[in-house]
Amino acid sequence: MRESVDRPAARRIVWSDLEADHPMPLLERRRMHGDRMTVARIQLRKGFRIDPHAHDEEQITVVLSGKLQFLVGDPGSQTEVIVGADELLHLPANVPHGAEALEETIVLDLFSPPAKATGIDRVGR
Repeated sequence: MRESVDRPAARRIVWSDLEADHPMPLLERRRMHGDRMTVARIQLRKGFRIDPHAHDEEQITVVLSGKLQFLVGDPGSQTEVIVGADELLHLPANVPHGAEALEETIVLDLFSPPAKATGIDRVGR
């Protein structure tokens, strides 16, 4: 006989039902925080730029549409990485990175552990 385990119920969430914020110009973000990860849907206008930064969270950026140019690594030894639609970039924790939207772009950013504040919040203020 199986023991009953109390688990949180699954939730269906509609992006447009989540509150949008605009922590930087040319950016609109909606986020959902889970127990072990954060996922953010971010719309970037062409020309959006975030300066190099690093954070304790592991990050996976999934480009749904558009194109981003990332600079990854320490100053003086940065690597340029272009990520387009249907591609993703894995950024381990504490890896310096910055980005520029080369065109109108929609991304999903996944952070683990959950991130109440990300590079956008730290750099944008």
